[in-house]
Amino acid sequence: MVARWDSEHGLGSAWGNETDRAAVLVFDPDGKERRMFASGLRNCVGLAVHPRTGELWCSVNERDGLGDDLVPDFITRVQEGAFFGWPWYYLGAHEDPRRRGERPDLKDKITVPDVLIQAHSASMRIAFYNATQFPAEYQGDGFAAEHGSWNRAKRTGYKVIRVRLKDGVPTGEYEDFMTGFVVNDSSVWGRPVGVTVAQDGALLVSEDGNGTIWRISYRGE
Repeated sequence: MVARWDSEHGLGSAWGNETDRAAVLVFDPDGKERRMFASGLRNCVGLAVHPRTGELWCSVNERDGLGDDLVPDFITRVQEGAFFGWPWYYLGAHEDPRRRGERPDLKDKITVPDVLIQAHSASMRIAFYNATQFPAEYQGDGFAAEHGSWNRAKRTGYKVIRVRLKDGVPTGEYEDFMTGFVVNDSSVWGRPVGVTVAQDGALLVSEDGNGTIWRISYRGE
């Protein structure tokens, strides 16, 4: 399974002159029998399968150019056949004004994502906690790296967030888990990119602002 990226002004995943863009594709292990799993995902940077539910998740960079607070990035479950709106719509039937009136037939066919992240956070990789080092309340929750904004008046992102789930179902909430990379609105010293669970149950976080891999462990109360 692979996610395909689309540029800011590209066409959708299966319409117009381009195909298989802004989509999640599925292949057999030998690379054959390609098919589209989901579409309308501008940039599914993080792609992961939940270890308990088996559901596919995407951590998505949404579009730019609509102001500081639009459009929220998001983390979401992805069902086969789902369409998330890019490039014509976002968050359901909200039409991108730059593509106004182009695809009215799609307005009522858009999947609304599960967890909205502050716009321009640049949501990157995601991992689900399935180890035992952290307290039991962390079991099954997600961790996502937020690379940080480049085009927002006040910076956002530059952190790792914890995505809350209950019985495998997202609550729609997230909370800051790893912060401290922002010096001020003109300077940062770290930009999280990757996140994964180590064999011993610690969380590993890579960032490319300072070229560091961080290890976060739990020692008890």
